[in-house]
Amino acid sequence: MLCQECQKRPATVHMIRIVNDKKTEEYLCEYCAQKKTGMFPAESVFGVDKLLAGLLHHGKPATEIGPIEEDEPRCPKCGMSYREFAHTGRLGCGECYRVFEGRLDPLLRRIHGGVRHTGKIPVRVGGEARLRYQLSQLKRELEKAVMEENYERAAEIRDKIREIEKDLSSTK
Repeated sequence: MLCQECQKRPATVHMIRIVNDKKTEEYLCEYCAQKKTGMFPAESVFGVDKLLAGLLHHGKPATEIGPIEEDEPRCPKCGMSYREFAHTGRLGCGECYRVFEGRLDPLLRRIHGGVRHTGKIPVRVGGEARLRYQLSQLKRELEKAVMEENYERAAEIRDKIREIEKDLSSTK
């Protein structure tokens, strides 16, 4: 897709503005985005690692986090400390997930709303797979509603589960 502003370069920036509940979207090249907003330097690269590092620092620059302590726990496989992860936004290896699990869980909950990857079902995959996915989601919601003693919500969810189970049995 070409930049909607200059119509010359590929659009690499997706801008969304919401003003008075009206949403507008633009697809711009980095150059036009920088000209338009002054916020996107053309030479910068945005990545998940920088987003994570920003979340971990709570807006503080890396220089304010402090030096790495000698006795700070480190991953036994790659030697990375949690503070190094907070600085870079990238874990060193798969073992880091286990080593820093206690600290990663709250971060992942804040970003994703949970710590379990459930994936998505592509739109082109239909029917039974989608119903089974909805059914598993609803069963989790039902369990949560019962634990919170929100029985009215639990009854609504139970009824939805019955409908989906009925649909599933009719597809067989």
